[in-house]
Amino acid sequence: MSVSAVSHRPGPERTAIRRALISVSDKTGIEDLARALVERGVELVSTGGTLALFRKAGIPVTEVSAVTGMPEMMDGRVKTLHPRIHGGLLAVRDDEGHQAAMQEHGITGIDCLVVNLYPFEETVASGADAFTAVENIDIGGPAMIRAGAKNAEYVTVLTDPADYATVLAEIDAGGVTRPTRRTLAAKAFARTAAYDSAVSGWYQRELGDGMPERFSVAGKLAESLRYGENPHQQAGLYLTGDTRPSVATARRVQGKSLSFNNINDADAAFELASEFDPEEGPAVAIIKHANPCGVGTGSSLVEAYRKALRCDPVSAFGGIVALNGHLDAEAAQAITEIFTEVVVAPSADDDAIELFKKKPNLRLLLTGALADPAAPGLTVRSVGGGLLVQSRDNGRIGGGHLRVVTRRAPTVGETADLLFAFRVAKHVKSNAIVYAKDGATVGVGAGQMSRVDSSRIAAIKAAEASSTAGLGESLAKGAVVASDAFFPFADGLLAAVEAGATAVIQPGGSMRDQEVIDAANEAGIAMVFTGMRHFRH
Repeated sequence: MSVSAVSHRPGPERTAIRRALISVSDKTGIEDLARALVERGVELVSTGGTLALFRKAGIPVTEVSAVTGMPEMMDGRVKTLHPRIHGGLLAVRDDEGHQAAMQEHGITGIDCLVVNLYPFEETVASGADAFTAVENIDIGGPAMIRAGAKNAEYVTVLTDPADYATVLAEIDAGGVTRPTRRTLAAKAFARTAAYDSAVSGWYQRELGDGMPERFSVAGKLAESLRYGENPHQQAGLYLTGDTRPSVATARRVQGKSLSFNNINDADAAFELASEFDPEEGPAVAIIKHANPCGVGTGSSLVEAYRKALRCDPVSAFGGIVALNGHLDAEAAQAITEIFTEVVVAPSADDDAIELFKKKPNLRLLLTGALADPAAPGLTVRSVGGGLLVQSRDNGRIGGGHLRVVTRRAPTVGETADLLFAFRVAKHVKSNAIVYAKDGATVGVGAGQMSRVDSSRIAAIKAAEASSTAGLGESLAKGAVVASDAFFPFADGLLAAVEAGATAVIQPGGSMRDQEVIDAANEAGIAMVFTGMRHFRH
């Protein structure tokens, strides 16, 4: 019979389980499963620690070495890699040739495989050295899983304790159904793919030599979301195993499940808040549609929040708030004064949590720590037919990186605000223009096709914020302005001058840089170049 014919032969609608091989690292529920299988007349075969557990519990079990006729060797690296194991998993039960080979070589079928893998991901996450990580790369487990899953027309493969009860129920109902076997096979292949992806990713990080020839990414479904960006789209949150503090792994203290858009916006807010080291002082970011509508610093979180809110209180309604420090009751009280969707912080006081309970629809996420904005990593975005992969924008600009290009240098106060504004601009959709004064944004222009339009919008926002606050003149008067990329023409800078900006920070690098510098000199404002741009699309 040809390989093609064997591959497309359907197995029975239900399969009985007479013999099961069990070898697990995660022993959650395994003793109960083993007892249940034995009670149903199933013969058990096992290895290593799982075998020892069963024998200690008095569960009848056969050691793998008794099946293969070979002892475990090489510190356990070789124990299940044997034809009597893989033949038992791969044999097509109603194929005469396969049956003859089984009889000739003393191979008995394995109807159920229960395997989960060495904890490689957990080992790497713990900070283990390279030798320990390598020793936690499972070989026999993935090989068996793939063999059993390939033969899902006859073999039931269990890689997740959550599926044990389903299989036992189907055994009691007359056998494991074909749809269940195929579903478990798909899950098994996804598990080995994710495992290989984790190993490959670890090796690439160890090598650190640029973009790999092949790139893979895998995640485990943490939560099915109500819908995606729009109600007609399906969505889910998948975890990749990355240990960097994040919204995805945060503890939700209260509130209903987050939506796709909530998670996306909360991630943007948390990453921006993480730009500000708590040792530099409290900082708060308010995000709407992945863009900051206000960022503030202050002597306390409540002061930072009020400065952030002042920038655009209209847009902040229904927004996401992220803080760079321990959330206290005073800041929590201020946040509850307007409708807020999500609050993200490293930690929170019990009093703050109690205050939020009065707003049951407000979600509170505690991340445990801030993300390191300078940490290396990769970001991934899908495009038609492929993936765009790049290193994370972990560029950081300090005072020592600034190059004064105008006759007037910025003052000490202006320099502090310039660095603040440029840090914020990194998290604004390009084209990005940010006005800032006294450690707070006063106007943000985001995502425009023209940089001059972004500059004008930011100035309009500053004027509106001034009007809302009952101030006599625009907050942009005496502010500094940051641009995420160079000004291609002087018009964008002149719009900032017209709004009242006194100093500018931008990457530089335009063929018309001198024209822009000349315009700044004529206006009497200071300008510095960073040499680093922060496009964000």
